[in-house]
Amino acid sequence: MLNLQPHPELLLHLLQRFNGYASKCSKQVEQVHSLLITHGYLLIRDLWVNTLLYNTLIRTYLNLSRPHTSLSLFKEMLHNQAAPNSYTFPSVLKAIASSLSKSYGTSRIGYTLHAQCVERGLLGDPFVRTSFLSLYSQFGDIRSAHKVYDEIPQPCIVSNNAMLDAFGKSGNMDLAISMFFSMPERDVYSWTSIINGYAQSGCFMEAIKFFTEMMRDEDVIRGFLRPSEATFVSVLSSCANSDDGSVLYQGKQIHGYMLRIEKQLSVFSGTALISFYGKMGCLSYAFQVFNGMSVKKVCAWNAMLCSLASNGRESQALEMFEKMKNSGLCPNEVTFVCVLSACARAKLVDLGMELFQTISRDFALKPTMEHYGCVVDLLGRAGLLKEAYEFVRSMPFEADASVLGALLGACRVHGDVDLGNEIGRRLLELQPEHCGRYVLLSSIYAGAEIWDHAAALRKAMVHAGIQKIPAINKERVREMSAYQNATAGKLRLKDKAFDARNAGIRKKRKHRDRNILSYHAAGNVQSTDESNTLVSDKTYCDGNREEERA
Repeated sequence: MLNLQPHPELLLHLLQRFNGYASKCSKQVEQVHSLLITHGYLLIRDLWVNTLLYNTLIRTYLNLSRPHTSLSLFKEMLHNQAAPNSYTFPSVLKAIASSLSKSYGTSRIGYTLHAQCVERGLLGDPFVRTSFLSLYSQFGDIRSAHKVYDEIPQPCIVSNNAMLDAFGKSGNMDLAISMFFSMPERDVYSWTSIINGYAQSGCFMEAIKFFTEMMRDEDVIRGFLRPSEATFVSVLSSCANSDDGSVLYQGKQIHGYMLRIEKQLSVFSGTALISFYGKMGCLSYAFQVFNGMSVKKVCAWNAMLCSLASNGRESQALEMFEKMKNSGLCPNEVTFVCVLSACARAKLVDLGMELFQTISRDFALKPTMEHYGCVVDLLGRAGLLKEAYEFVRSMPFEADASVLGALLGACRVHGDVDLGNEIGRRLLELQPEHCGRYVLLSSIYAGAEIWDHAAALRKAMVHAGIQKIPAINKERVREMSAYQNATAGKLRLKDKAFDARNAGIRKKRKHRDRNILSYHAAGNVQSTDESNTLVSDKTYCDGNREEERA
C-alpha cells in the first residue's frame, strides 16, 4: 500500500479554503496543522513557503476566535526563522487586541512589534500602519495612535476611522467631531465611531442626537448608507442609559426602522433591544423581541434574565434560567450575575448560595468580583450581616468598593452601626471623593441617633468640597415628560392665534416635516405622535407596573 505524502501547497490550499468557514471546520484546521508539523513543512527554509503557511495558520486560528494560538504561532514563526511580512502583522496585532487586557499595556508588546516593523521595513504598508493605529486606540494610547496617524502621507477612510475611534475611546469628543466634519469621505463606521464615543463618555443624549443627524444625511435618505448592527447596538445602549423622558419613544422608532430594513433581527441587535426594553420596564416588548429571534445565543438569554430580575420577576427569571440550560446552552459569567441578582432580590439565600457553588463546580468558570458582590447583596438583604462579613473576609482577593458598598447598604437597612462604621471607613479610604459613601454612613449614624458622628461626616463632605448628587427616578422623568407634552398641547389649543390658523394648518399637515426617525420607521410605526407609537408608552409601562404590584 502506497504511503502518499501530502504536498505543502495542497495543505496550504486546504487551509485557505477552510479560512472562510473556520468556525465550521475547526477539526479539519487542526488536522492540517498536525500534518504540517508531522512532515516538517513549517521548518522549510524557503523564502515564501513557511512564511505563507504561518500567515495562513495565524489568520485561520484568529477566525476561530483563538487569538492565543495565533500569538503562539507567531512566536514559533520567529523561532523557526520564518520572516514575517506585511500580511503577518495585521493578523498578529488583531490577535493581541483580542487576547490582552487593557491593563497589560502596549508598551511591552505593541511597541516591540512596532520596532520590528520599522527594522524590517514594513511600516510603509498602509494596512500595517492602520493595524497599529487600531491597536493603540483600543488600548487608550492616544499619543502613539496620533503619532502613527501623522506619519501616514495620505490617510484613507480606514485610517481616519481608526483615528476617530481613538479619539472617541479617549473621551476627546471635540477632536473627534472636528475630524469627522473635516473628513472628505465618511461611511457608516465614521458615524458609528462618533455615536459610540459619545456613549462611552456617558453623553447619551448627544449619541442619540448624532444618530438622528445620521438619519437626516442625504446618503441615508437615498439609501446609499445604512446604520450597521454596531450602530444600532450603540444608540440603543444610549437610549437605555439615558434619563431623558423621550428615550422610550426614540427607541421604539429605531426598533421600527430596524424591522423595516432587516428581514430578521441579528443576535446582537435583538439583544440590544431586549436590554433596552428591559431597562424601560416594558417587558412585553422584550418578550416579543426575544420570542421573535430565530437564533438565541447566550447573550440574548442573559439580557432577558436581567430584564426580568430587575423588574420584579425574580421567579420568572429563575424559570428562564432552567429553560436556558435545558436548551443546551452553557451559562457564562454574565448569566450568573443575573440569576444571583434575582436570588438576592427574592431573598432566596439557599438557592443563591447553591448557584454560586455551581459556577466553578459544574461550569468550570472562575467567580469574579461581581459574583461575590451579588452573594454579599444576597446575604445582606436577608439580614445575615455576620455571614456576609465572613464571606467578604474569605474572598480569594481584596474586596472592591462595589462589594463593600453592598455590605454597607445592608448595614444601613438593618441598623448595624458597628459593622457599618468599620465597612464605611474602609470605603472612604477607597473612594474618598464618593458622595454616596459619606451619605450612607451618615444615615447609619443618624438612624442610631449618633448625631455628632453624622454631623461630623456632613462637615467633612463640605470641607472636602463634595456635594450630594440629587437622585433621579426614570419613571418619574418619563411621567413628567408626558405631562409636559400634554400640558403644552392644551395651552396651544387655548391660543387664539393658533385657533385662527387652525384650518390652514390642517391642510398643510400632510406636508409638514416629520420627525426623522418616524419617517425612516414609517413601515412599522403607525404614527409620529408619541401617544400612538407602536403601543402607547404610558399605557404599556403602567400595565407593567400594575402587574408588578399584583
